[in-house]
Amino acid sequence: AVAEVKLRDDQYTLDHMRAFGMYNYLHLDSWYQDNVYYIDQFGRVMNLSVTLDTALQKPREVFRLPTDLTAYDNRLCASVHFSSSTWVTLSDGTGRLYLIKSGKRGSSASEKWEIVFNEELGSPFIITHSVSFVKSDMHSVAVLLLRVEKDELDTKGSGFHITLEWVTVAEISKEGDRRYEVFKRRVLQGKSVPHYAAIEPSGDGLMIVSYKPFKFIQDEDDKLEENDNTEATNEKKDPLYYWQQTEDDVTITVHIPQDITKDDIKVRFSPDNICVTLKDQPPLMEGKLYSSVDHESCTWIIRDNKSLEVSLIKKNEGPRWPELIIGDTRGEFIMDPSQCSEINESLMHLTSEVMNPDPEKETPPCNAQELEECDAFLEDSASLCRFDGDTLKVTHVINLGSNQYLFSVVVDPREMPCFCLRHDVDALLWQPHSDQPENMWEHIATFNALGYVQASKQDKKFMACAPDYSYAALCECLRRVFIYRQPTPLSTVLYNRKEGRQVGQVAKQLVATLEANDPILGFQATTERLFVLTTKTLFLIKVNSGN
Repeated sequence: AVAEVKLRDDQYTLDHMRAFGMYNYLHLDSWYQDNVYYIDQFGRVMNLSVTLDTALQKPREVFRLPTDLTAYDNRLCASVHFSSSTWVTLSDGTGRLYLIKSGKRGSSASEKWEIVFNEELGSPFIITHSVSFVKSDMHSVAVLLLRVEKDELDTKGSGFHITLEWVTVAEISKEGDRRYEVFKRRVLQGKSVPHYAAIEPSGDGLMIVSYKPFKFIQDEDDKLEENDNTEATNEKKDPLYYWQQTEDDVTITVHIPQDITKDDIKVRFSPDNICVTLKDQPPLMEGKLYSSVDHESCTWIIRDNKSLEVSLIKKNEGPRWPELIIGDTRGEFIMDPSQCSEINESLMHLTSEVMNPDPEKETPPCNAQELEECDAFLEDSASLCRFDGDTLKVTHVINLGSNQYLFSVVVDPREMPCFCLRHDVDALLWQPHSDQPENMWEHIATFNALGYVQASKQDKKFMACAPDYSYAALCECLRRVFIYRQPTPLSTVLYNRKEGRQVGQVAKQLVATLEANDPILGFQATTERLFVLTTKTLFLIKVNSGN
């Protein structure tokens, strides 16, 4: 039987359900796709491989966890990830990480799993992703560990936060002895379980899709340095000057020190430039104006509150300036209330208090009453972020808006996992390319109408697609599996009765009902087959693409 770990009473939030309650207990080896693995209640990693089209070998034990899992009350489900064709990362759910050299998998003759690293890394976690790479002649394995932890400071939310720990285990030589040790540990924190989190193949970066943003948690020294930088930045952000404008003129206000007199101030005007200097100091303001001025009519005075007021007369009346000095961001524009009212009135015709004010028009705007329930999206919009492993800063951010995340799939194990997003009624598959900054996410496949269809399946638990995009599939919590094939050419002539046109391709949909009432715990898809794991049984569904 599968080592299912049910949620405890203290794991009551939606994040606990997403991370652990909806965990996929069936693991597909993308390097050898006819092989699937699961961990049973005795802590054994069991392998099943396909021998015939719909025949599986008997479950074969390839590894046994050294710890007695039943002795831990607060453990999570055991998790495994295949980092490369010969390396595996494994967690027993108690907080211990294993790095295993497996050799060539899928063959009982040569497959022998050997522990090369085994260490307690804190509170229990599950493995979300791992990669194996060589950098500077040093072999490393980077692993992402997911935890849902109690947050004592969170009094308004769920009381929990999510941590993603990015651990790099490297082969280090010490006194002639080569062994694997933890080389680097970095922690990200957020307020929602990520839909997608993967390390780049080179180990240089990390990509996350989540509803709430993640950020790196740094140690105390870094925090002090960051605070100093923040204070310095805030000082720089204080406006050096304020400016207002009308159709005819521009007024600039600059605060000056108390000891500055009129004789200490020098203001030079030219048709396209301005320069303000105090005493013998470098220019306080200098640069090219956004537009030309009548420099002979420009003036300046010192106000009682020790501020310098400069008046510029526009050469061309009417147009508003978007900035005062080109490229200078040290000033702040203050808009007059009358100007705000004027702008509001000019935009009034573009807004309305009702959703569809004139439904009799030939092309009315979108009416919310026409939308179906499955078209509704969550109010929060997810974002896709790419973090740099060296600077720990975000380098790319994409707001996914209403493009709902659906599932992820490994198309090429040497690349990052793909992720599938809903676009209108369709589902689009995207392949990340970390080595192509200008084309970091490539659209590689489309599943027509899948976005709409999956939204109507309220009991869906897992989704997947074939690595060659020939079909997509989803399963419910119990028994039913839905298969959606890509359109294929017809061998016979078929006409659309309403439109009278010949139909060249048809996309078939299939429904499979399992002969078991046990909950579905795992779901994986290969090019030809679907694997469905229940508490006691592994079902193999041959997807016959020829029909």
